[in-house]
Amino acid sequence: MPTSPLPGEGPVRPVSVSLHEGTIAALKARTGKRGMSAYVESLIQRQLERDRLRELIEDAEAEHGPVDQSAVDAKRAILRGETAGSADAA
Repeated sequence: MPTSPLPGEGPVRPVSVSLHEGTIAALKARTGKRGMSAYVESLIQRQLERDRLRELIEDAEAEHGPVDQSAVDAKRAILRGETAGSADAA
């Protein structure tokens, strides 16, 4: 049974989207005319990843309850190098 390609896989197909003129101008200034598709593709892939991550978090919270924000803050501080860290925080 064939499966749908994952984001970033499969053949490339042209699609039509509607964007505000200011958005198009900013996009062209950042990417040049020929880089627009790759830039938009990467943005969409990133958003799809974020959407899926949000869904996974919601599923985990539904099963296990909300996360402990103080534990999240402690781990974030370790990742940013803002604390020496401790065995309790990991």
